[in-house]
Amino acid sequence: MARFHDLTVTDVHKTIRDAVVVTLQPDTPEDFDFIPGQYLTFKRDFDGTELRRNYSICAGKDDGVLQIGIKRVDGGTFSSWANADLQVGDTLQAMEPTGTFHTPIEPDKAKAYVGFAGGSGITPVLSILKTVLKREPDSHFTLVYANRGVNSIMFREELEDLKNTYMGRFNVIHILESDAQEIDLFTGRIDAAKLTTLFDKWIDIADVDTAYICGPEPMMLTIRDSLRQHGLTDDQIKFELFGADQPGRAKTPAAIKADARAVGAEASIILDGTARSVHVDKGQTILEAALANDMDAPFACRAGVCSTCKCKVLEGEVDMRANHALEDYEVEQGYVLSCQSVPVTDKVVVEYE
Repeated sequence: MARFHDLTVTDVHKTIRDAVVVTLQPDTPEDFDFIPGQYLTFKRDFDGTELRRNYSICAGKDDGVLQIGIKRVDGGTFSSWANADLQVGDTLQAMEPTGTFHTPIEPDKAKAYVGFAGGSGITPVLSILKTVLKREPDSHFTLVYANRGVNSIMFREELEDLKNTYMGRFNVIHILESDAQEIDLFTGRIDAAKLTTLFDKWIDIADVDTAYICGPEPMMLTIRDSLRQHGLTDDQIKFELFGADQPGRAKTPAAIKADARAVGAEASIILDGTARSVHVDKGQTILEAALANDMDAPFACRAGVCSTCKCKVLEGEVDMRANHALEDYEVEQGYVLSCQSVPVTDKVVVEYE
């Protein structure tokens, strides 16, 4: 069951003109003991239509609060409402924290991290870097943060405070597209040439243990490729993807013909330990079939990005049309995104965890 909990809004404040930081108090705090880098899936009814949206937790583990950052998106119903109408005392419904955009915190290790964020992509990276700086006293963190201009930098004052608090361990490099800076390298968009110069003169990639990337697709692809070219492995590069047009990872290992997706099937869907048999129509995904049969299967983006709908194939085969969320090792273990998975055998058995 996709369990949603009530969270009371205890504070709403602007971080920039078109973005708010929302502080939340869960009715069951123990269910929201998050890992830095995770996100929450919210649902709300707008004129009779249920919308679900994911927003990353921006608070560090030691902040003592649960906070998310919501930047208004042009045409975005949920984000526009949150920026204009959300008030202290309102109640939001959200699922428990989820997501794999993190690595273990190891207080006894001295590690080097680099984070790349674009716009609102700072929210999960901020949670990670605050926790790392607090809990790994010998680790260092460099943040490269890209924005259009100074006025669009979310958490600008907080980042400066962190820089002053952790002098010598935390460094911020702002890349501004439209605002000129003293160093030409830091003006314009992030591209391969700019990254090469950064890695040659400002960031020693050879010493980096983990790189985090969260931002627009073109920027993310460019940064990923440059990190690879400078010696980082895929295991060292962590992505957080929420957009619909994002770079994917491996699909299911089976070689499946495109027309096989049109085959209907019988599916046994295991949810909360209970199996239910449903018919999956031609071209229908596992998630669509579950929802059509009034099963409360978990989902959010329906674009193969957020991994909320992850399930495991126990029997049969499916074609996962897009995958922007699962790691290669998860796919090898049989996990798929049910919002993108169409049966290609007469029978499939899947289980939601």
